[in-house]
Amino acid sequence: MVRVNTTEPQIILGTMDFGTRVAPDRAFAVLDSFVACGGAWLDTANCYSFWTDPAGVGGASERTLGSWLRARPGVRDAVRIATKVRQNPLVPHAWPESAEGLSADAVRTGAEESLRRLGVDHVDLLWAHAEDRTVPLEETVGAFGELVAKGTARRIGAANHAAWRVERARSLAREQGVEPWTALQVRHSLAQPRPSTPVAESGHRMLTEEDLDLARSEGLAVWSYSSLLWGSYVRADKPLPLTYDHPGTTRVLAVLDDVATELEATRNQVVLAWLMRQGIAPIVGASRVEHVEEALAARDVRLGDEHLRRFAEAR
Repeated sequence: MVRVNTTEPQIILGTMDFGTRVAPDRAFAVLDSFVACGGAWLDTANCYSFWTDPAGVGGASERTLGSWLRARPGVRDAVRIATKVRQNPLVPHAWPESAEGLSADAVRTGAEESLRRLGVDHVDLLWAHAEDRTVPLEETVGAFGELVAKGTARRIGAANHAAWRVERARSLAREQGVEPWTALQVRHSLAQPRPSTPVAESGHRMLTEEDLDLARSEGLAVWSYSSLLWGSYVRADKPLPLTYDHPGTTRVLAVLDDVATELEATRNQVVLAWLMRQGIAPIVGASRVEHVEEALAARDVRLGDEHLRRFAEAR
């Protein structure tokens, strides 16, 4: 078993489709259920979801969360909000060429606009959504550190960044005397694509051994997105992408079925429990209340070392 930090991981509610594919009334119901079941972390981004919004820019998810927070007095004290800057188009329907990037001005402006849409005075975690190698890393590090010093963000992290870039950024933060990135967000799940095969989703970065080494050595939190592979573990109408068509997938799914039967759990719950046993906090997108209830029930699924061994051998 690979444990990457000592903090008990939590299930994160992914809100990417709120306000676009998921109408506000249904989003409110999902959020209410998540909080009622003891969930705390909400994950969004300033660019969500420009690719499905007729306006061609992001902000719908953050606006929906802001409306929910205003409609539920006191709930802000019960939830923690994570959002991201970097990818929001500055020109409607013009991405990636007009993506905001990670210059100091872009980071400050992106964070300010996120706070306005959310209707809050700070976020609990602000992510750099992806690398921006057109900007000196020193500049980006300084801008994120400035936001922590001002109280705009309580913590900061890097999503879809190479491990060496994160470690370099942390070194630069120490040199500048500012808060470093203390969290990683990458794509990870039980089933894995063929080795060295690029995934179809633009911008996704898979968890690597280098990420785990960095997290272990520096005590960084690790969040995983696409944790349930868009429902592919449980829905016949959403088969795994072709990049997952290899013998390892067949073996791991057979073990998954056996373990789910033994533990009287769903496939999804076992996958989430497997991630959490490794100290990884899985992000789960949910469009219905029953999805939230199923996901949070994974907290009660107890995987033993023998289960982990069987999964490791299958993969």
